[in-house]
Amino acid sequence: MAEAVTIARPYAVAVFRLAKEKSALAKWSEMLGLASAVVADTQMRAIIDDPKLASADVERMFLSVCGDKLDAAGQNLIKLLVEYGRLSLLPEVAAIFEELKAQDEGTLDAEITAAAKLEEAQVKTLVAQLQAKFGKKVEATVKVDPEIIGGIKIVVGDTVIDASVRGRLQELAYTLKG
Repeated sequence: MAEAVTIARPYAVAVFRLAKEKSALAKWSEMLGLASAVVADTQMRAIIDDPKLASADVERMFLSVCGDKLDAAGQNLIKLLVEYGRLSLLPEVAAIFEELKAQDEGTLDAEITAAAKLEEAQVKTLVAQLQAKFGKKVEATVKVDPEIIGGIKIVVGDTVIDASVRGRLQELAYTLKG
């Protein structure tokens, strides 16, 4: 997995720079999302992975599925990825692009995990606190996981704020062993 991300990063950075230069971040986000969905399709995956098909055929089929939703630069990216046998990396390219776009726009993604469903007011309060802490706009996704017993766990990038009962119990167990 890390290898795929390492290979995909230069493509994503190049696409991001191009999109930023042309003020087309939203358009590229849409194009990469579409192309990633096409790559993820099982029938297209079979075509991409078929060693009997020439790269020109794969490229032609892929571009025909995408239709006019890819502009000339988007089509060139597909041609380049097909030429180097890296079309399957499109989901990683899209994910890295979205990370770069979010950083550029000053937004962070936060994953809030709670033991029970949170009320909308609680989520808004948490998001406001996270925005104050990180100094950036925060877009939160909330999920429920009864395994954490109680409290919440928040993941923002590499930062983990674990205020769950399960986390506290694990911390206590570690301290007692230590």
